[in-house]
Amino acid sequence: MKFDTITIEEQGPVRLLRLNRPDRLNAMSQKMLAEMAAACDAMEADDACRVIVVTGAGKAFSAGFDLQDQAAATPRGIDEWRPVLRRDFDTVMRFHGLSKPTIAAVNGPALAGGCELAMACDITLAGQSATFGEPEVKFGAGIVVMLLPWLAGPKKAKEIAFLGQDRIPAKAAREMGMINRVVADHDLLPTALEMARAIAVVDPMVIRRTKQQINETMESAGMGRGLERALEIDLELEGEGSRDKAAFLDVLRSGGLRVALDWRDRRFAP
Repeated sequence: MKFDTITIEEQGPVRLLRLNRPDRLNAMSQKMLAEMAAACDAMEADDACRVIVVTGAGKAFSAGFDLQDQAAATPRGIDEWRPVLRRDFDTVMRFHGLSKPTIAAVNGPALAGGCELAMACDITLAGQSATFGEPEVKFGAGIVVMLLPWLAGPKKAKEIAFLGQDRIPAKAAREMGMINRVVADHDLLPTALEMARAIAVVDPMVIRRTKQQINETMESAGMGRGLERALEIDLELEGEGSRDKAAFLDVLRSGGLRVALDWRDRRFAP
């Protein structure tokens, strides 16, 4: 199966899925999300695939959901936003729900939807230079996949979300429970692949059932209901529409992403 925005490399029982829009810091366009979903379908059905490693091409893991998609065709109201946010949410959470283990190897920035994708994977490794963040409020948007309080706790989640923090160092992300381990940048992918190969040795039925045990434990604590309700609130937020978001998208359309980000950041300069 060939894709335009991702690549999949077979390494024995391991599949290396690489987000492959390096010129856009692997921002997840609607096309990329569709291709990621198709890849997940194929890997789930492939008995030879036992573990999946996710990383980004170039200098970033992912800058998040593609804002230029939104600028080009901005949804209006809840009915138009619903399928967009549903695809965003379902694609990210697919990596949590796959029966096969998923490992995120975070190289560089993992922001917004990219941060959520990294956290949704079963195990998350990060290079020393990786950074994490949820900057959505800075441009009038909401967080689509509200995993943060489940991993970092509500106090840290509110601090990160309310301030739109987008430069959280890998070490700090590990200390608050967002990720598992920090390794040297040059060791990131080898470490992730070594871990994947070790997991792949185990009887896949045992791994599948063990993942099921852990995931269903979290379900019994209400995580699934909580995430779905958070998605509904985000839908209400986007459906109502923020003046900040409208202004940000206007600048993005007229001046491009860098100009829009500079405009955003000037609003929060001391």
